[in-house]
Amino acid sequence: MQQSADVVIIGGGVMGCSMLYNLAKLGVTNSVLVEQDVLGSGSTGRSQAICRMHYSNPVTASMAWESLKYFRNFGEMVGGTSGFVKTGYLVIVEDVDRPGLEKNIAMQQDLGISTGLVDAAQVRELAPMVEIDESEALAWEPESGYADPYQLTTSYANRAKDMGARIELRNPAVRIEISGGRVQAVLTAEGRRETNVAVVASGPWSRQVMAKVGIDLPLSAVRHQVATLTRPLDRIPDHPIVGDIAQSFSFRPDGSNMTFIGFGEEEVEVDSYNEGVDMPEVTEALGKLARRMPAMADSYFRGGWSGLFTVTPDWHPILDRVPGIEGLYCAVGFSGHGFKLSPMIGLTMAELITQGRASSIDINPLRFSRFEEGDLLTSSYRYRVLA
Repeated sequence: MQQSADVVIIGGGVMGCSMLYNLAKLGVTNSVLVEQDVLGSGSTGRSQAICRMHYSNPVTASMAWESLKYFRNFGEMVGGTSGFVKTGYLVIVEDVDRPGLEKNIAMQQDLGISTGLVDAAQVRELAPMVEIDESEALAWEPESGYADPYQLTTSYANRAKDMGARIELRNPAVRIEISGGRVQAVLTAEGRRETNVAVVASGPWSRQVMAKVGIDLPLSAVRHQVATLTRPLDRIPDHPIVGDIAQSFSFRPDGSNMTFIGFGEEEVEVDSYNEGVDMPEVTEALGKLARRMPAMADSYFRGGWSGLFTVTPDWHPILDRVPGIEGLYCAVGFSGHGFKLSPMIGLTMAELITQGRASSIDINPLRFSRFEEGDLLTSSYRYRVLA
């Protein structure tokens, strides 16, 4: 079967579906998304889905802040639901990282982000279940929370289809056809999709896709584990999300009685990694959690999973045209913080494709060429996923 489209997106995670929707909203409705499995079956469905703004760089902090408006008001702004739950977000760093925290908070406040430094006494009021050392430095984001990856992804997909876009599931892209230095088509298992614009948004498989057209993306796959716990509701009925930089892990509530903890950074092969959790690492993470919330020593371990971060050398994504191939774009390398940026990634990439530049937020710091130029983004912390 041969079809044509103005744009073909490769990858059916939240990034691909957000781009598909935003392209349709900007008038590009003759577009198609091809996915090798089902929507959200890759990194999206294994995300912790935390929505926070604490970053070390204005571009990602701005994208997270603007994306939060979509998460909170998704029904009005897009249609459907994001499953957003407001919890607040507490950042905890050791005293050695205090200057970085203070620098980040000042930058974020300059951008208009609702955040601020707090002390241990204030945390005891905000989150009495959380144990704080007096030497630790703290910040609080009152508007942050978590969302539902599947609800968000399918809502974007459904709205895109309502406007005329197409989605082809279980139809993997075989390769991108290039001739004369420009995109001609995307070849799939079900046939050729003629197009002059292809967007690679294939998560951890993006490097394989791009290698077939001679592009070596600086990407690696990092396994991140998530363990699920039932908490003692008589002592911890709820709690905020905590980015515990001091102990290099994070945790968030889920539903009425669960807590998710995220931990571990292990470089792995994309198609052969352990999708479960490792009990020695779970035990270590549970110890960290019990130190931070002592009542969680009586929680019950329910299971867990592992997902993949697609990591660039500076732990920031690449959002750009691909140099040397007209009509080829990539939205890759989200390094563990893509979900929370996905509404604005979809919008800025759609603007780049249709208008030649992103107008909502300047994404030039995330350009393809920054690695060759030596202009990498940096983090204020050792815990790199916080970027």
